[in-house]
Amino acid sequence: MPPVADAFNTVMAPLYWVVSVVLMGWHWLFDQILPADSGWTWALSIVGLTLVVRAALIPLFVKQIKSSRNMQMLQPKVKELQKKYGHDRERLAQETMALYKDAGTNPFASCLPILAQMPIFLALFRVIDQATKDNPLGVLTETDAAQLEGASLLGARIADTFLEAFGIGDWPVLLLTAGLVLMMTATTFTTQRQLMRKNMPESALTGPYAQQQKMLLYILPVAFGVGGIFFPVGVLLYWTTSNLWTMGQQFYVIRNNPAPGTPAFDAKLARDIRKGKVAPPEPPAKKTSAPKPQPKRQQPKKQSRKKRRGGPRPTQQPGEADA
Repeated sequence: MPPVADAFNTVMAPLYWVVSVVLMGWHWLFDQILPADSGWTWALSIVGLTLVVRAALIPLFVKQIKSSRNMQMLQPKVKELQKKYGHDRERLAQETMALYKDAGTNPFASCLPILAQMPIFLALFRVIDQATKDNPLGVLTETDAAQLEGASLLGARIADTFLEAFGIGDWPVLLLTAGLVLMMTATTFTTQRQLMRKNMPESALTGPYAQQQKMLLYILPVAFGVGGIFFPVGVLLYWTTSNLWTMGQQFYVIRNNPAPGTPAFDAKLARDIRKGKVAPPEPPAKKTSAPKPQPKRQQPKKQSRKKRRGGPRPTQQPGEADA
């Protein structure tokens, strides 16, 4: 074995042990009702492994939610920094990171559950891959490895990959692996889109945080879609189940504890009002405008008798009154 591979296996050995212990624990449980070498037994064992891993990652998910909300609340201040230091990108980056640090948040915390799963994901990949090469890892025995190698699910073995099936034209395997790759990609995309559409206020839809979320929305599904053609059926089952867990967990949080100022928050408020849990908000009081002052009527000026008669009266000549 090359020195690099040997060192890699040494570092990963504890994870091989953990993954194989959990996997074989579930296999023993399902073995009580299903054949030990059945593909369904191993598939359900992998699903059980996924549930254990995701349950263990719940604290990280809570941290992710808190960090995401802090990022949303900081967006107005981030926009102020953009206006102030928009001409200096280096200074803008420094001030933005200082703002995040002072608020105790991390812009990359949204990736924590995915990053934490990657070693488990890789360990499961290696356990399945090496079982097909008669090299059991962790607590797997040679008998367990032989069963895992030959286990068949809907016409495909747990260790089959899309790329291998494409090379030999094995249509049952191609259909199953292609379907799992599409499900893995679609659930990854839907999870990110669900977060952006329902649990992000309008103020957070622009700026660096929004750009990060948009990148994750498109880059992650593409990355998993391309990498999925190399993954065994068992690994595809793991990641698809993990995505479904994430969707359900995120749906629960968005529905019951949405971030303020988001469409999900408005929807929850409307539900609470319908159920009588919250009093409906009072309509805003109408502003009564002050009556416009009426123009003051100007009394006509009192005119002299001469002006009322149209001008000065002609002077009376002496003797005219006697005529």
